[in-house]
Amino acid sequence: MIGMKAVALGLAVFCVLLSSAAQLAMKRGMNAPPGADLGATYGHALGSPLVWLGLVLYAGSAALWLWVLARLDVSLAYPLVSLGFVITFALGVWWLGEPFSWLRVAGCTLIVLGVGLLARA
Repeated sequence: MIGMKAVALGLAVFCVLLSSAAQLAMKRGMNAPPGADLGATYGHALGSPLVWLGLVLYAGSAALWLWVLARLDVSLAYPLVSLGFVITFALGVWWLGEPFSWLRVAGCTLIVLGVGLLARA
């Protein structure tokens, strides 16, 4: 039988994935022309289904995160959130065609190493 801590850790990772998906959906939905003023930018956001999807994904992640926090120490759970940087970077390069940089890869590697150290403590 899977322990409650393992379930909570799995759900924490799922929350991070939802949050990354939210970022990607909102970015994809925000294709307002450069130089658009504040009103036009937010007007565009309000009319974009992908922005709304991103907000719904964020809300779902936050709701599930409450369950995680009720079962894990915040000092274990919260560092997992930083893995979202790694996931979002990788998917941004792959799905959105954002620039790849070895310096960013090095930063992501440091994040993963840091989370690993925190998980072992």
